[in-house]
Amino acid sequence: MFLGEYHTGFTGHSRVVLPKKFRQELAGNLTIILSRGFEGCIWGFAQSSWEKEASRQLEGLITEKGSRDVRRYLFSGAEGVALDVQGRFVIPSMLLEYAHLKEEVVIIGAGDHFEIWNPDLWKKALKELVAG
Repeated sequence: MFLGEYHTGFTGHSRVVLPKKFRQELAGNLTIILSRGFEGCIWGFAQSSWEKEASRQLEGLITEKGSRDVRRYLFSGAEGVALDVQGRFVIPSMLLEYAHLKEEVVIIGAGDHFEIWNPDLWKKALKELVAG
């Protein structure tokens, strides 16, 4: 399970290090799936968790506009990325732009997946969550 909040910067052009606790959750899998999340974050999944989420999304009827829209949003913004042996990975440029990532990022655990946030957007989202 992905838990915690980690602040980090880029180690190279659009490359970040996945926290060690998160890498342990991947159980040696060197590929993660990144996708557009909601509220301006990027979702990160282990391959097996992504497949479960994808299956849930594909259960919706293709004849329903809401199901089609979620599929388009989720799958068009998804990409598999490789982790190197030090846990570094490159965030695709489309996702960098979507999440407004510049120099620093916040990586948070969200149970079955993790999220990558612009620090200012995360601070605002967390404030809204706390306020209820």
